[in-house]
Amino acid sequence: MLPRFLATLAALTLAVVSVSAAELTAQQKAWLAKAHRHEKAGWIYLHIEGEPRERGFQHGYLLAHEIAEGLRVTAAQWEHDSSFDWTWLKEQTNGFIAAGVDAECREEMEGIAEGMNAAGVATTYADILAFNASIETTGYWWPEVAGKFSGSATVVTVPKEMCSSFIATGRMTKDGKIVLGHNTMSDFTLAIYNVVLDLVPAKGHRILMQTQAGWIHSGTDFFLTDAGLVGSETTIGNFKGFSEKGTPEFVRFRRATQDAGSIDEWCEIMKRGNNGGYANSWLIGDIKTNEIARLELGLKYVGFERTKDGYYVGSNIAENLKILRLETETHDTDIRTSPVARRVRWKQLMKANAGSIDLAKAKEFEADCTDVCFDTTGRPAALGLNARGDLGAQFVNPHREPFKPAGTCDAKVVDATMAAQMKFAGRWGSADGLAFDADQFLSAHPQYDWMTGLLKSRPSQPWVEFTAGERP
Repeated sequence: MLPRFLATLAALTLAVVSVSAAELTAQQKAWLAKAHRHEKAGWIYLHIEGEPRERGFQHGYLLAHEIAEGLRVTAAQWEHDSSFDWTWLKEQTNGFIAAGVDAECREEMEGIAEGMNAAGVATTYADILAFNASIETTGYWWPEVAGKFSGSATVVTVPKEMCSSFIATGRMTKDGKIVLGHNTMSDFTLAIYNVVLDLVPAKGHRILMQTQAGWIHSGTDFFLTDAGLVGSETTIGNFKGFSEKGTPEFVRFRRATQDAGSIDEWCEIMKRGNNGGYANSWLIGDIKTNEIARLELGLKYVGFERTKDGYYVGSNIAENLKILRLETETHDTDIRTSPVARRVRWKQLMKANAGSIDLAKAKEFEADCTDVCFDTTGRPAALGLNARGDLGAQFVNPHREPFKPAGTCDAKVVDATMAAQMKFAGRWGSADGLAFDADQFLSAHPQYDWMTGLLKSRPSQPWVEFTAGERP
């Protein structure tokens, strides 16, 4: 007999219902004629355009099977981590999430569901809404309410250690202009952010961003717009606080990125109605002014800095002292922890490379494996900017789970010249090109056998470039 969880996983697999693809209407055919997808070096490139429902339909139809798989994996991970199923999560959260969704975002998500159904993959708007909100409901809402169900006042949660990023300008870069680099750190089961979305809305700015199938936001977050803005974020680790009132983070991100024409406008939209969901340090640049900024959004407190001559880094530790001391539980000098170790490494790299930072350097930074606390040999390690938790026991570090399959799953870089052309370079998989074999890992570490069917291999991939409007 299958263990209960694996039996549930099998049921979830069957729950992705395939139905006969609907006969497309003339309008739907016209919508699809404007959209296209192709694959490159592990990425899926998706171009969508038009009104909200129109571009949502394009998205849902062309990525229907990838969206269904993303829903399956996310639901299974959630049930393993919480013991509650996906339907329960939707029932508990979709009400207050939906209240903060504007009409345009709702129409686009409804279009995604409509497109999936037309492609023969049954789903609902409720699923797409819950999927888009899953970072903030599972990672922020759930820790706040879990005590009601566990019988305790608090719940132990895994520290949020996701992403390593920098942005530099002025005297720090080779040409004096903006350079931005970012990699995504994730549980390998959830490493499904391999969509490059080229989005041309009927109103607002064109967006080229990394995301995952079925999302109207980025989630990683790495983006550029035709307003000349470039941006990324790193999660604020060990953060506590969430409000069911307010605007979800995924909606604020989308509105800011589509509507804003400047750093100030972008930051104001992100702060408006802040619910504390997905609390991040945002690194933003404007290639029109050569200015960069760091916006740190907690729930109660906000940090903001800006410069035309310097750099900002992100490694999952808040720089703003109010956020750090009052809204997180991070010890900012404990180099045994990933955020602090990576912040130290960022400082070393910025100091050593001042005045010479360019795209080549940015790629090197995001692939840097140095562990400044336990192993400075440059081998892949859990505490490196390019983290690989699966490769080491980490027995000397009480803060790390031995051999946990989590770490860096991509890398992206952009400079002012590329941004002006609406293009960036990306690498899918470990930022240093090291492959991950899921079957081999599960065979060596049976404590993770619950991940069978969820954990995917990622072969070594090259760096490739993406441009808005490109064709295969």
